Amino acid sequence: MAPTQVLLDETSPYRSRRVIVEYDTHTTAAYLLDPRGQVRVPVWLANHEIAPESSDPSGLYAGRAPLMPAAHTKHPQGRAPLDPSRLRVVWFEEGDGVALLDEEGLLAIIPGWAEADRGLPGYSRDAIGRSAYAWALDDVAAQLWPRVVHAEAYWSWRAAPGAWRSVQRSVFNHLRKVGPTGHYWDVSDGYDPLIRVSERPPTPERPYTVLSTVGMCGQRMPTLDRYMADTSAYARIELALATTAPAHLAARIFRWLGTFPWRAVTWFGPGHSIKWLDNDEDSPLRGNHAAVLLVSDPGVLAGPDWAPPPDLSGLTFHGDPVNWLWVVPITRPEHLFAKEHDTETLLAKLAAEGRSWILG
Repeated sequence: MAPTQVLLDETSPYRSRRVIVEYDTHTTAAYLLDPRGQVRVPVWLANHEIAPESSDPSGLYAGRAPLMPAAHTKHPQGRAPLDPSRLRVVWFEEGDGVALLDEEGLLAIIPGWAEADRGLPGYSRDAIGRSAYAWALDDVAAQLWPRVVHAEAYWSWRAAPGAWRSVQRSVFNHLRKVGPTGHYWDVSDGYDPLIRVSERPPTPERPYTVLSTVGMCGQRMPTLDRYMADTSAYARIELALATTAPAHLAARIFRWLGTFPWRAVTWFGPGHSIKWLDNDEDSPLRGNHAAVLLVSDPGVLAGPDWAPPPDLSGLTFHGDPVNWLWVVPITRPEHLFAKEHDTETLLAKLAAEGRSWILG
């Protein structure tokens, strides 16, 4: 077997995906890996010798790229090796997809919806039609190129000195409607995505503290385009929690919850329930709760009539609406109930039992 040369190896800004481009003198292929190093999506990039009439795709998923069959490559006689110094990566804003470029432009795209297990590889410039190794980039370049341009502009904006400040300022100005600010915590440990938590202490008008994330809306959530064509209505969120518990203890829940969509490569929406991650840091808050329920209108649950949930609607960021989702801790039986039925049924059950939307 020919020795393999790594031409490119880059990790996404959220550390949830890694892309590697390998060359073994016969072929060049790219691999999108998860944090455990498992290949999620392989995509063939080029043959460097005469293409066979057919080939066995099994090697591609084991990290050994087979030759693309002649009918599916623009260069059936093979092409020159890629120049690693001319390769570069553009991660999609969501962090779940990636584009590879060279001196000729787009070389390949591995979108967030690509899945090897479902026979959906990435798109390659040298590919013709659809094969197990790659789909033709020509067929989708016009649709996906704007996405790449947007992503490059997004990361250039993120690198600017005032980018985080603009996110912070937008959310802070919006939260003024909740009341005067209290403490402010960093819950992302300085890694992307940068997430903070703002405390709005109790006031004469309400007996509970409102804790809100600050910064989740600064980046779109991953995987949404697997489920809907237009993601703008759901792509950006912030989380809120109402509590009478000590704020510094309650805020710890956001250390794992605030960055979860980008670290786990998923999305949060109204009615989603998320298993509580095992950690000692927020065990005093956790109690007998096993998960959290995210709701857009917590007022359907019990609470003081004279102090309803604050209306946090109206914020937009980069043209998208920002949805505030309220965190309601639930027990393991309630979590299982939500999975077996639906969120509306669970909320009706919790409301009938007098469950409050205010923690503590």
